[in-house]
Amino acid sequence: MGCAIAAACAFAAPSGAQEAAIKLVVGAPPGGTTDTVARSIGQRMSHDLKRTVVVENRPGAGGNIAADYVAKSKADGSTLLVTFTSFSINASLYRNLPFDPVRDFTPISMLANVPSVLVTRKDFPAKNMAEFLREVKAHPSKYTMAIGALGSSLHMAGERMKMMAGLEILNVPYKGTSPAITDLLGGQVDMMFASSLNALPHMKSGALKPLGVTSPQPLPQFPGVPPIGDAIKGFESNAWFALFGPAGLPPETVAALNGAARKAVDTPEFRRLLEGEAATAVSSTPQALGDFVREDIARYAEIVKFTGATVD
Repeated sequence: MGCAIAAACAFAAPSGAQEAAIKLVVGAPPGGTTDTVARSIGQRMSHDLKRTVVVENRPGAGGNIAADYVAKSKADGSTLLVTFTSFSINASLYRNLPFDPVRDFTPISMLANVPSVLVTRKDFPAKNMAEFLREVKAHPSKYTMAIGALGSSLHMAGERMKMMAGLEILNVPYKGTSPAITDLLGGQVDMMFASSLNALPHMKSGALKPLGVTSPQPLPQFPGVPPIGDAIKGFESNAWFALFGPAGLPPETVAALNGAARKAVDTPEFRRLLEGEAATAVSSTPQALGDFVREDIARYAEIVKFTGATVD
């Protein structure tokens, strides 16, 4: 504890000094979940570190533009990356990444885990996952799955399900979640993986039918909806958010940033913010985050290979 306090003091702005602001770079536009997470974490880290923390949005290329910017930034702790699951997916999805997601970054802390839910049109001929698996296997390539964003964690959840259960379902790509949900509500497509924020209102109204959640345990936001893993053994698929810096951050800087991030994650305000997404606030050591990302890259490489998808 003493070392962490000393590191935080060393990294904090001296009394009366005007030290440069810390930038949290986000590879998504303002208003989305990643942006919201970054702003909430930044506000609390600012208080703890006694330095101004600002969010800078650099959307595009599945988060790669923001990641590349941070990878090439000075390793002094003033430019950090708040990123999401695509950080792992893109390692195998993109043929020519301008950075290495392991070598070019310093892991700082995990911030949150976010499961999703498999929903179908309201008149889909299955009431639960067991019936769903029987129906889809009996009619290969008959049913369609809406994809809000190719290469996203929701897209990969669908591919993981198909790969593990031996299902043949046709993907229908959309330019965003909203048009995908609209067509699912209208019965133009049969199913999709969706976040709780997008799915809950339509589930409550009966317009969409929930069959399973991607977390290993049931979620209080979805009473009566079991984990998909109960029917497909070993299935789990969570989106995540985490904090990274460029490679080569000094150990005392990493310790200070990790301590501030973990304190921010543990606040009741941050945990309440995540409840609407059925998300869980999760912090970690830098070492644990680094190990997780290496394993996650390998997991998604298998799924990306299964899909045959690549981006130049």
